Amino acid sequence: MQDVTGYIHSIETAGTLDGPGVRRVLFLQGCPLRCLYCHNPDSREFRCGRQTSSFEQLRDIARNRNFLLKSGGGITLSGGEPLSQPEFVKSILKGCKQMGLHTALDTSGYTGWRADDELLSYTDLVLLDIKHIEPDSYKKLTGVELQPTLDFARRLAVKGIPIWLRYVLVPGYTDNAEQIKKLATLAAELGNVQRVDILPFHNMGGYKWEELGLDYKLKDTPEPDKISIDMAQNTFREAGLTVY
Repeated sequence: MQDVTGYIHSIETAGTLDGPGVRRVLFLQGCPLRCLYCHNPDSREFRCGRQTSSFEQLRDIARNRNFLLKSGGGITLSGGEPLSQPEFVKSILKGCKQMGLHTALDTSGYTGWRADDELLSYTDLVLLDIKHIEPDSYKKLTGVELQPTLDFARRLAVKGIPIWLRYVLVPGYTDNAEQIKKLATLAAELGNVQRVDILPFHNMGGYKWEELGLDYKLKDTPEPDKISIDMAQNTFREAGLTVY
């Protein structure tokens, strides 16, 4: 197995929200999306991250292997967009599988074409963030096209790789009932979506935009109310999906 250079934004040593059990979550640097609600805009450019290597990260993971195994957890590679560094990701996932650890990839799916079949063979779970179901609205929200994400979702379905679908609920942007119903229908049709996580929008990352001198267009956007959250959750449940 080859040692591959990569760039890390940050590491969470005992995460409980990014896959089953307790997990070591590596937030990788680099992202081609420009999401209006991004809470880590400092993860976009490689130069802002810390250079490391896959072997260095695997050594750290190995030290915590027994703890992760006992918890029923594993490793999650997040971002940024982890598939901005596919060879780095592949090396870590392969090493983790050799250690018997559960592996998860947290991705927007936009660069899913960079995940070759070998990389996906080391992936037990994909946390797929579909940010909007309407192409025009998706592009306004992220700066990129929707279709690559849909293509990646269908590729995962063909391969039978489980998906945890993640959907950020942003008032005025992603809280339209009919559009949510359309996404729920797609998720149900895929057949490999194990659960749906509705993630209420928050402004906790707004200060990072200010520090970077960026225009944060959602600074006055409120958090979604309980009625909107319940509506979104119930829409996915009515499509036969498990919702958290």
